[in-house]
Amino acid sequence: MTSLPAPQDSVLAGVLRTTPPAPVHRIASRAGDVPLSEADFARAREAIRRGLAYLASVQTPRGTFFESVEVTPTDMEPRKRAASLAVTALALKAFVQAGDLGSEAARDAARRAVEAALVDDAARARATEGGIGNYVMSAVASGLAAVGDEDARAGALRAVEWLRRNQWDEGEGVAATRDWYGGAGYGNGKRPDLSNTQMMVEAMHDAGVSPEDPAMQRALAFVARTQNRKATNPADWAQNGSGDGGFVYSPANGGESFASEDAGEGRYGEKLATKSLRSYGSMTYAGFKSMLYAGLSPEDPRVKDALSWIERHFTFAENPGLGQQGYYYYIHAMSRALHASRRDTLRDADGRERDWRSELIDAIVSRQRADGSWQNAVPRWEEANADLATVYCVLALEEAIKPRVTAE
Repeated sequence: MTSLPAPQDSVLAGVLRTTPPAPVHRIASRAGDVPLSEADFARAREAIRRGLAYLASVQTPRGTFFESVEVTPTDMEPRKRAASLAVTALALKAFVQAGDLGSEAARDAARRAVEAALVDDAARARATEGGIGNYVMSAVASGLAAVGDEDARAGALRAVEWLRRNQWDEGEGVAATRDWYGGAGYGNGKRPDLSNTQMMVEAMHDAGVSPEDPAMQRALAFVARTQNRKATNPADWAQNGSGDGGFVYSPANGGESFASEDAGEGRYGEKLATKSLRSYGSMTYAGFKSMLYAGLSPEDPRVKDALSWIERHFTFAENPGLGQQGYYYYIHAMSRALHASRRDTLRDADGRERDWRSELIDAIVSRQRADGSWQNAVPRWEEANADLATVYCVLALEEAIKPRVTAE
């Protein structure tokens, strides 16, 4: 890990704060609450219903999904059990948020499978072994928070406490000036990254954790160091880069970006004479929503620059910077971010007003397969597995038809 110099405008100096929107755990009951046309609202509901029917058809007798799939996290060995629990928790959330659109039996079986991982210390240890515990416990916290009854809320908070203990901070001897500080990673001493950190922040938000909570503010420090922004990011890769307001995969150990790798510049920018890193779509939406959940105002310069990047690269055709790689992860992060932004439209690079909800529904419905599932032809990050791709799409559609949140 690297110590960073204190810039004139540090990563958290002069922030503009507001109260983020409260978590919304159910889709709207009518189009007027969204807002959407009746036709778009009906199309989204039908696509969700078909997606959930597919998931119910592939659920195991134990209530799980994604079993026997070897997942290879970045720079780690393949994992099976923990990945299944994470996808099961996300599927639970998809069933719960949809209300009567999905199978009650499938929802209840998924809940039992998720709760079994939290019954005692030994069960939690088994659930988080193998280094992807942050993904697992983040998904578990979000899923149980969506369920919402007393037992589920208690389970969500147990998962949140696990996340707190495993965040990189002073407890691990990491000072606030270090580039690992406040982040979450795959575990087993692995460096933190924005993908893991945004899941942690989202889980805490879903579970009702205050944006003023120290864990949220530590995460905000890490997220700010992931932004391609010269005024607030003293890292060499940011000072040498475009300053475009987007986000990269990780600031840790000198920084890395999968978009730089895809462009032939090396994941760490090591093939360039002067190191810089490329921003890309999925991480920019991840960073943008994390800042909002951590209480930054839409008027904060960091948030405004992130939104500017989003508007310049606004598309449902691909994950900007990575093409079809991680497309469904991108769509899910995008839907969460834009719902949290409290915006109904965005102005794209050509100055056109874009209705993101309607366009998101068009994009996802057009890719739905005959059996109700989705699948990415590009297999990176497990999206060739229809269970995971379908969960991402159902969750994204649900964000598009949740009641609109407004400023307080």
